[in-house]
Amino acid sequence: MDILLIEDDLIEVMKLKRTVSKLNLKHSIIEAKNGEEALTYLRSGEKLPDIILLDLNMPRMNGIEFLEILKADELLQYLPTIILTTSENRADLLKCYQAGIAGYVIKPLKYEDYEYKLNAVLEYWNVNQLVKG
Repeated sequence: MDILLIEDDLIEVMKLKRTVSKLNLKHSIIEAKNGEEALTYLRSGEKLPDIILLDLNMPRMNGIEFLEILKADELLQYLPTIILTTSENRADLLKCYQAGIAGYVIKPLKYEDYEYKLNAVLEYWNVNQLVKG
């Protein structure tokens, strides 16, 4: 799968890449530091990702603002978007599901728990029939 990771924290990016590598998954990771950078990539004419992993707390354009734009776009609205965040705020959770996300995963503190959750998410989406861009 091609995964667009929208995350501003370099440590989180490294953690995700380390996990994908450690689990010997053959997914490619496309990085964007914020929602604006992600939209630029998605509208560039490059091959669309299979799924999007999105952090909520980012500068310039937060995850919810990005979601609203993504889901209003006729071409991009069907990309499965999974929130990967530290936010346990119920209002964030509701806004994200109202916008049309495919899942909401809270980043655990322990690396082993993170690895387990990320593997479960990627295995699930790997067996789904995805709309290829």
